Amino acid sequence: MRQAGTNLPKVGRYNRAVVLDQIQLADGISRVEIAERTGLTPQTVSGIVRRLLDEGIVREDGASRVSSGGKPRTTLRLNAGAGSAVGLHFDPVELTCAVVDLLGRPLVVRRRPTPHGADPASVVATMAELVAEVLGEADVPRESILGLGLATPGPIDQERGMIVAPPQLAHWTRVPLQSMLSEATGLPVILDNDATAAAVGERWSGAGRGVANFAYFFFGTGIGGGLILNHQVYRGGSLNAGEFGHSSVLPDGPECYCGNRGCLERLVNPSAIVAEVHRRLADRPRADSVLSQAFDRDPSSVDHAAIQLAAAAGDPVATAVVDEAAERVASVAVSIVNFIDVDLIVLGGHGIQHVESRYVDVVAAALATRPLSRSIRVAAVEASPLGTDAAVVGGAALVLHSTYSPQLSALLAG
Repeated sequence: MRQAGTNLPKVGRYNRAVVLDQIQLADGISRVEIAERTGLTPQTVSGIVRRLLDEGIVREDGASRVSSGGKPRTTLRLNAGAGSAVGLHFDPVELTCAVVDLLGRPLVVRRRPTPHGADPASVVATMAELVAEVLGEADVPRESILGLGLATPGPIDQERGMIVAPPQLAHWTRVPLQSMLSEATGLPVILDNDATAAAVGERWSGAGRGVANFAYFFFGTGIGGGLILNHQVYRGGSLNAGEFGHSSVLPDGPECYCGNRGCLERLVNPSAIVAEVHRRLADRPRADSVLSQAFDRDPSSVDHAAIQLAAAAGDPVATAVVDEAAERVASVAVSIVNFIDVDLIVLGGHGIQHVESRYVDVVAAALATRPLSRSIRVAAVEASPLGTDAAVVGGAALVLHSTYSPQLSALLAG
């Protein structure tokens, strides 16, 4: 395929995004520093900054630092209140909606159960009600809302705005969710895989700020992944890259709905964690386990939330199962570092709530000892600071990213 060229208007828009990206990533930056970091001329930077100030997107905060030459430099920052975006996370179990400011900080977050077994039209109606509720509570001007980012289970047909055939949602085959939600809310909608959205959220306001290459593991009802490579979102040929949950970590393991056996998702998703804990408690009761006592009274009380809390408190059965799951995640993380040579692995999502540190410790130990490049540099691993809000903040960040971040794809398009 021929590599397309570009034209001067596109270069101008791209340079504007490059400057704004530097301002967004930095905690205060001067015009001179922007020029040094981007390679743009001081005159070009000054012109772009002047227009951003006129538009109200950027502000001078009044603070000045003295340069090496003795001349004061005015500090520039993103004007967080200049706009807002809506994020909506569509999980098979729960809907989460948030409004965030330009820095990606949630102003309001609300959750509602996903209607069980409902048809797409009913679910979209519930989504629209939740969006209206959150916007009403946030009390932001309608004209300041840049759009709505919808984070959904994959696979998706992003070009057509469709959710294709999510395995945990029966009868959802090629549903045009993007257009349906846009019509229901009156907002422009961007659709993306929830794990990719969470990765974008990390780049905008989380652990991935300023990191050129990182991989994100999203732990939700299933296990997904997102990739940021050379500061750009990597989506692959079908726009569904990052399915880390479908790496086979146990060749003779249980069948997965994707067609493989022993997939990471099949072994470490919440249902799998609960099933394994129940199996161990039934086979071998433990007097030193609070879960064992609860299981004897009522097995249903030993759900995923109870297991996570018990593991955080050091319960021997819960910690054994969680640490085994973390080892399997670590094996995939090592493969990613070997294959793609990322600088950072980020772990996030509600599926590891309360036990983030256990996963981080296990993955960090593997990254320090197993990748081929470990003698050159050890890839870092961090828990997402966005926590359980990773996907919904990521949904809103899709809007911010597409509006303000430099997109090589747009620059190079014919």
